[in-house]
Amino acid sequence: MALIQRGRSIWRRWSGILILLSSAYLLSGCGAPNVRPHEARPVARSGTNSMPPPDSIDAEGEYKAASEYRIGANDLLEINVFQVEELARTLRVNTQGKISLPLIGSIDAGGMTVGELEREIASRLAQKYMQNPQVSIFVKEFTSQRVTVEGAVRKPGIYALTGKTSLLQALAMSEGLDSLANQQGIVIFRVIGGQKMGAVFDIAAIRAGRMEDPLIYGDDIVVVDQSGPRTALRRFVESLPVFALFRPF
Repeated sequence: MALIQRGRSIWRRWSGILILLSSAYLLSGCGAPNVRPHEARPVARSGTNSMPPPDSIDAEGEYKAASEYRIGANDLLEINVFQVEELARTLRVNTQGKISLPLIGSIDAGGMTVGELEREIASRLAQKYMQNPQVSIFVKEFTSQRVTVEGAVRKPGIYALTGKTSLLQALAMSEGLDSLANQQGIVIFRVIGGQKMGAVFDIAAIRAGRMEDPLIYGDDIVVVDQSGPRTALRRFVESLPVFALFRPF
C-alpha cells in the first residue's frame, strides 16, 4: 500500500513538471513570438518604390512644378523680394482668398498659380516703387489640399490637409474606425504615372509600430473596408499579398 502511494506521489510530481515544460515551450516557440521584455523592434518601412507620392509631388513632399498648383484659402505663403528684406512676409491666405502686402495693399491670390501671383506682385511694385522687382513665393502649407476618407469610419468626408499628414491622422479627422471596420483593409487610392493605384494597409500593425504610418497627399482617397459580404474593394484587398504596395485598381 505504501509503495502504491509513493508511486502516485512521484507521478503527480512529474506530471506537474511536464505541464510546466510544455507551457514554456508553447510560450517560447509555438504560441507567441520569442521577444524579451522591453525589446524594441524596428518599424517595417515600405520604401519610396512601393509608396511613391502622386504625380505632382516629388520625393521631398513638394510640388514638382509650381505652375501645377492653384493657391487656395488658408495656404501659408512665404514671399520675398530680392534685396528688399523689409518686404519679406510669411502670411496666410484668408478665407476669401486674399492677402495684404505693404505698399500694394490687398491682392486676390486665391485661384492664382505661384508664378501668376509673383508676376502680379512684381507688376504692382514696378508701377510706383521699384524697377524690375524680382519676387519669389514659396507655399509652406498647402491647406487647400484635400483628402477624402470614406467607408467604415465614424464621420466620412473631405478634409483639409494642414502640412504633413499621416494615415493615422487622416483617420482621426474622420473620428476613427467604426465597429464594422476591417483593420487589415485600409486602402489608399492615388494617381501615379497617370493611373489610379491602390495600396492596402493594416492599421493595427501601424498602431503597434510594426508598419510605417504612410504620408497622405492632396487628392488621396482613403477607403476603409467593412467586414461582411465580398465587394470589389474586398476582392482588391484580398488580391494583394504584400501590404503598402501600390498596384493598379
